Amino acid sequence: MQSKGENSLIFVRLFPDEDIYRELEQVCQKHDVVTAVVLSGVGQLKQFELGYFKQKGDYTPEEFEQPHELLSLTGSISNQEGKYNFHLHAVLGNEEKSVVGGHLIKGIVEVTSEIVLLKTSLKFKRKLEESTGLQGMYLEGE
Repeated sequence: MQSKGENSLIFVRLFPDEDIYRELEQVCQKHDVVTAVVLSGVGQLKQFELGYFKQKGDYTPEEFEQPHELLSLTGSISNQEGKYNFHLHAVLGNEEKSVVGGHLIKGIVEVTSEIVLLKTSLKFKRKLEESTGLQGMYLEGE
């Protein structure tokens, strides 16, 4: 993994066989991220898992073993008591140009991944919402 930050932008390059979540956590630690927005993410993932929120406690996870192009990665990152909370969604396409998308549960880089983060001082926390089972975003000071 390589990363470089300037002002509030952080550019990240991931390499083959790196775990996208593990590496992004290291990037956030290195650059003292409190919160960040994932502005873009492209590349190629293998051994990834996507989810779709169907109902409380059921994200209907599905694993994909074959490499897919990472067409879009978006979401938010927050530091909650020293541990990073990621809420990432991804759109990926296969060799036949068929597309899948959803909540990114896990992903391993196949060839490369290039990710751009926007670092911010705005703070929020995620809290479990009993009625939905989701980790809802709650802005501090609101």
